[in-house]
Amino acid sequence: QVALVASGGGLVQAGGSLRLSCAASGRTFGAYAVGWFRQAPGKEREFVAHINYSGGSTYYANSVKGRFTISRDNVKNAVYLQMNSLKPEDTAEYFCAATRTLTVVTTTYEYDYWGQGTQVTVSS
Repeated sequence: QVALVASGGGLVQAGGSLRLSCAASGRTFGAYAVGWFRQAPGKEREFVAHINYSGGSTYYANSVKGRFTISRDNVKNAVYLQMNSLKPEDTAEYFCAATRTLTVVTTTYEYDYWGQGTQVTVSS
């Protein structure tokens, strides 16, 4: 079993950067792929980025490609989301989630464990 805690959100001006962290507990964290999702008020939760169990493969939503970078440190049991060139439309609550599925998964129901959200607000 894996428990996830997301952190690092905050208020930033457009064009700025934030780094989100997802801290995991559990001996088998290295066997899980991790995804970041976000949910804006009144909208469905949407996929942002995915990293496989080893960190050797990543995948991004088109809306963040080239601006966001997902990475992981399996020694520290952590996954990160570096967000650069932030836009007001990036404002949302951000969630990390873990899955044992080996292929890239972008839908919420394919993830087994979820952390609580961390709020990101980008002002114009």
